[in-house]
Amino acid sequence: MKKILILFLVTFQLAFAIEKDSLSRSNPFKKYYLIPEKVFCDACGCSASGGSMGFASMLNSNFVGIRYFNQQYKSRNGLYSNSPWYDENYNTTQVWARIPVIKNIQVSALIPYHSHNRDSETGEENIAGLGDITVMAMYKLYQTHRDSTFFAHTLHLGGGVKAPTGTYDEANNSGKANKSFQLGTGSWDFQLVSEYIIRRKKFGLNTMLNYTFKSENDKFYRYGNQFNYSGTFFYLYEKDKLSIAPQVGFAGEVYESNYSHKIMQEETAGDIIFGKIGFEVGRDKFSMGMNTMVPINQNLAAGNIEAKYRWSININYSL
Repeated sequence: MKKILILFLVTFQLAFAIEKDSLSRSNPFKKYYLIPEKVFCDACGCSASGGSMGFASMLNSNFVGIRYFNQQYKSRNGLYSNSPWYDENYNTTQVWARIPVIKNIQVSALIPYHSHNRDSETGEENIAGLGDITVMAMYKLYQTHRDSTFFAHTLHLGGGVKAPTGTYDEANNSGKANKSFQLGTGSWDFQLVSEYIIRRKKFGLNTMLNYTFKSENDKFYRYGNQFNYSGTFFYLYEKDKLSIAPQVGFAGEVYESNYSHKIMQEETAGDIIFGKIGFEVGRDKFSMGMNTMVPINQNLAAGNIEAKYRWSININYSL
């Protein structure tokens, strides 16, 4: 039964998404390799925890660090075909960590601070403050012995919760196409995650599936459930104590419709696919990473929201 479950999850992963391996030489990051990439975000900037840019480091599995990421959008209210477009800028600085608790189980946490701004017909709008805090646990269900097969496989399953620690302002949704110009959703949201990693020496592939169940907040507004998937190819270069991991791949997000007072809100659903490229560099217990994403295909809010690009930079310390 366990083998059937593993086969099903692996097949399901590869159907939707398309990372890493180790070398025989000694390296300070060797015990930290094969970190899964996870995606936890709401549409655009609303309580975003990563915007499909990842939930973990590629080089160090147990760490604490700081990450900054920026997301650029433009939106319009859509009332007329010649309605003006307005620029939106989402900035997030996170304290993030991944900590082992017991064998095969790791707990991850994200504590974000947001600073968002956008243009509007009445001038520039700005919001800033603590976002929604996310905590998640992952269980390593299956892993092949590194020398037992031509390819090494790892399968993780897990889940988490996002607490409504960020402010939700009902006025920010009035008459706007982008309903995610918020510091938080104002709701308790829950996540299920699976990830599959296949490795062969220096090359690897990581695939991830994540589904977020979103609940109604105290203003009777509920953001639509969200499905995320990603695939990342990587190559690991090592020399002496230096590790470099370039990577390239894609990530997708699918948003269901939002609800207000249990009434579906038109033109709030959508989907988007990004291409992504990045790298991480590590030496001793420190590592730095950068990541850039550009949209390949998108249909957000019936075309009334357009993503431009996303980028991030992080610095981590291995535990």
